Amino acid sequence: MTSASVPPAAAVRRDAREKVTGAARYAAEHTPPGCAHACPVPATVACGRITAVHADEVLRMPGVLAVLSHENAPRLGDADDPTLLVLQDDRVPHRGWYVAVVVADTLENARAGADALRITYAPEEHDVRLSDDHPRLRTPEEVNGGEPAVRERGDFDAAFDASAVRVDATYTMTALHNHPMEPHASTVWWDGDDRLTAHDSSQGSATVRDTLAQLFGLPRAGVTVVSDYVGGGFGSKGTPRPHVVLAAMAARHTGRPVKLALPRRELAAVVGHRAPTLQRVRIGAGTDGVIRALAHEVVTRTSTVREFVEQAAIPARMMYTSPHSRTGHRVVALDVPTPSWMRAPGEASGMYALESAMDELAVAAGIDPVELRLRNEPDREPDSGKPFSSRNLAGCLREGARRFGWEGRDPRPGVRREGAGLLGTGVAAATYPVLVSPSTAEVHAGPDGGYVVRLNATDIGTGARTVLAQIAAEALGAPLEAVRVDIGSTELPDAPLAGGSSGTASWGWSVHKACTALAGKLRAHSGALPAEGMSAFAGTEEEVAQESLYARHAFGAHFAEVEVDTVTGEVRVRRLLGVYAAGRILNARTARSQFIGGMTMGLGMALTEGSTMDLAFGDHTERDLASYHVPVCADVPAVEAHWLEEEDPHLNPMGSKGIGEIGIVGTAAAIANAVHHAVGVRLRDLPLTPDRLLPHLPT
Repeated sequence: MTSASVPPAAAVRRDAREKVTGAARYAAEHTPPGCAHACPVPATVACGRITAVHADEVLRMPGVLAVLSHENAPRLGDADDPTLLVLQDDRVPHRGWYVAVVVADTLENARAGADALRITYAPEEHDVRLSDDHPRLRTPEEVNGGEPAVRERGDFDAAFDASAVRVDATYTMTALHNHPMEPHASTVWWDGDDRLTAHDSSQGSATVRDTLAQLFGLPRAGVTVVSDYVGGGFGSKGTPRPHVVLAAMAARHTGRPVKLALPRRELAAVVGHRAPTLQRVRIGAGTDGVIRALAHEVVTRTSTVREFVEQAAIPARMMYTSPHSRTGHRVVALDVPTPSWMRAPGEASGMYALESAMDELAVAAGIDPVELRLRNEPDREPDSGKPFSSRNLAGCLREGARRFGWEGRDPRPGVRREGAGLLGTGVAAATYPVLVSPSTAEVHAGPDGGYVVRLNATDIGTGARTVLAQIAAEALGAPLEAVRVDIGSTELPDAPLAGGSSGTASWGWSVHKACTALAGKLRAHSGALPAEGMSAFAGTEEEVAQESLYARHAFGAHFAEVEVDTVTGEVRVRRLLGVYAAGRILNARTARSQFIGGMTMGLGMALTEGSTMDLAFGDHTERDLASYHVPVCADVPAVEAHWLEEEDPHLNPMGSKGIGEIGIVGTAAAIANAVHHAVGVRLRDLPLTPDRLLPHLPT
C-alpha cells in the first residue's frame, strides 16, 4: 500500500471556463419575459398564531403585484416533508417560518413590500432550550439513514466498571449552518394549469420535480426542473426548500414567471442546519489500551414540524474493537427550525466526540494516540459482523504519521513554546460509509465519432461532468475529448441526487454500464454507423438492490499542528494533513479539491463556526457571514490531502468510494486534540474560540 504520488487522472474541470467567464447560468440568472420577483416574509415570533395580515397597505406600494399569505395562497396537497407546507394555515412553529410572500415587478419593490408588510400575532410561550434532562426527551425508533436509534452488544456496564483505564466525558457542539456561495433560489413559470417549469438551485432536480408534482396535484411528466449549475449545497439543497414552493405559488397566482432568491440572513431558519448535540462517550480499556467497553450516547433536538435525528453515535458501532457496546440517541422537539443534512451528517459530529475521547484514552493509558488506534483495529465490522470490503485505516494512520513527522513527538502537553505561542499536534481518524442508489443513463454514438452521455446527475461544484466523462471514455475506449455529458434536468434519464458521497458511485455505475453495452454494440457492428447513430440505455436498480456481503466504508486520518496565542487566546492551525483510503481515485484534481474543502469545513467546525440560540427570542443569533464565521484564506495556511492506492472489488465497476464528505469527518477532533496538546487543558465544547481558551492559558 503506497501513497499515490502520480495521479491516475487529472482532467481539468469541463465547466471551468463557463464558470469563470459567467457563461454558466445559475437558478436566479434565468429571466423569462415578464418575470416578476418575490420576497418571502419570515415570522417574527417563535411560537403562536397569525391574527392579521395587513396586505392592503403593501398592495398600494409601487410595483407590488400580489401579497400571498394563508388567507389567499394556493392550497397544497400532501407532502412527505411538512416544512414545505407554507402559507397553509395561521400556525407559526418557529421564528423565521415563512408567513407571506410579496410579488412585485422588480426585486427592489418586492423587498420594500416584504419589509413593509405588517403582520400581527398572538404569541405563545416557546421552548428552545436543549438539555440532557429535558422532560420531553424521547428515544426515536430510528435516526437519519434509517439506522436503529439504539444498539447494544454484550454487557457494557459490567465491562466498563471492570476496566483498568476509563474515560467518561461529554462533548458539546452548537448548531452549524450551511452557507453555500449560491443562495437558495428558483425561477419558475407555468404553461397553463398543468405544466410547471422550474430552474432550481438543488442537489437533485428529480426530488424537486416529484415534490412539486405532489404538492400541486400534477403528473410527474407535467413538471420540469433544471439544476444544471449549482453553487454548492453541503446538504441544504439535498431536498426541496420553501423557496421553490413559494415561487411556484406566486407564479400560479400572478400568471407570470417568478424569481425568488433567499436572503442569506434567512437561511438558518428555513434550509436546515446541523443540530446541536450533547454527546457522552465512555470508554473502558485494559492497561494495553485495548477497548473492552464503549458507549456513545447522544442528545439532540428537532422541530415540532418534522423529526430529524442526526445519527451521531453510528460511527462508534463500527470504528474500533468493542466487544461490549452501547450506542443511543435521544431527541426533543422544540420550537426551533427543522435540522437537516449538513456535510457528513452524523459522522462529522459523532466522530468529533469519539475521536476526542480516543485521545483522552491515549493520555490516560500513556499510549501514543496513533498506536492506540492501531491496537483497536477490528477484524470485522463490530456491529454487523460482516468482513470489511477494504479497511486501510491503519495504512492512513501510518502514512499520515510519516508525512506529518509524528515520530519523536513529545507527548507532554504545554511544553512547546514559540514566543507567546504554545504549539501542539493532534490526530484523529475519519470514516464514511459507501452509499449507492439506483441510477439510469443513456449514451449515444454519432457518425462523427462523438459520444453524448445523458443522465439527470447534478454537479454541485464537485466536478461531476468531468468525472462522468472520464468514466464514459474509459468504458468506451474513446478519447476524453470525444465525450460530451448532459446533466442537470428532469428531461434526462432519472438519476439520484448529489448527496451522501454517493453521486459518482451511483451515476458512474449506470454510465459505465450503458457505455459498456454501447461498446459491445459497436464492436459487433460492421461498416459505418447509420446517420441516426447508435445508443444504449442502462439502469442499476437490480445491482444496487443486492445486499452486500461486506461492510463498505472509506477511511482516513487527519493530523493537525496548532499554535495557541497565550495573550489573545486565538488558535491558528499551522498545518493540516489528511490521508485517505477511498478506493480508486478517479480524478486527482477534483478529489484533492473535495478533500481539502472538507478539511477546511472541519477547521471551521473546530474553531470559528458557532451558532447561539437566543432563548428569549427563539432565534439563531448568528445569521450572516459577518457573525457566523466560516474559515477564510488566512485561517487555512497549509492544507495537504493525500491518498493510498486501494483496490476494492466489492464496490462498483469503477472501484471508487465517495470522497465528498470524509474530509470533514475527524478534522475538528484532530484540531481539538492538538489544542489540548498545546495548552494541557481539555476543552470539550466547540467551537474553541478565544473566550473559551483564555481563562485556561498561562499568563
